[in-house]
Amino acid sequence: MDVNNHTEINNLEYNTEREQLIIPEYGRHLQKMIDQAVAIEDKEERNKVAKAIIAVMGNLQPHLRDVPDFQHKLWDQLFIISDFKLDVEAPYPILTKEKLEERPEPLEYPQNFPKYRYYGNNIKRMIDVAISWEEGDLKTALTFTIANHMKKCYLNWNKDVVDDSAIFKHLLELSDGKIDLRDSEEDLSSPSDLMRGKKKNYRTNNSGKKNFRSGGNNRGKKRY
Repeated sequence: MDVNNHTEINNLEYNTEREQLIIPEYGRHLQKMIDQAVAIEDKEERNKVAKAIIAVMGNLQPHLRDVPDFQHKLWDQLFIISDFKLDVEAPYPILTKEKLEERPEPLEYPQNFPKYRYYGNNIKRMIDVAISWEEGDLKTALTFTIANHMKKCYLNWNKDVVDDSAIFKHLLELSDGKIDLRDSEEDLSSPSDLMRGKKKNYRTNNSGKKNFRSGGNNRGKKRY
């Protein structure tokens, strides 16, 4: 065997013997470039090399060019790969190891009334919209639509019969007392209609006004 070839074989590096890459996607050559930048004594030269490395990193990930704060992300990754040892000037706040390891603040549950989670998170927004409308037929129709939606959500969760008065009570609470249907002469849709997703029809009452009313029910009260 040639002596030179024998020497080259002995100098081969195996991946298991190499230093573990911090962000493997960039490869070992970029890791070595950053390690060399850390070792540069002249700060001005380090800054120049750091900017050149950022340009290389950007070329390696062209799919991120449209991502907001793309450059900021690259600078953060530069400091991470250097194990936070690179002392250079950056156009963004410099990421520190302590900052990276900070635990995020726990998120608050978005529902204002967690005991009524089965109504969903959007119901409060719908109620707030109804409160903001002027009094009239449109607002009435909207409030009963919301109440019917609440009744359907309750039935989906509970799979049992629910009295309209219970839905009206919950609506009163969720609206901070601003929507009160407890004394209304109108009924909500029947559970069978709600669970079948039966379409409501517009029907005209004696006064000529249109009401939402479920088909197939001839009770004395109007049914929304």
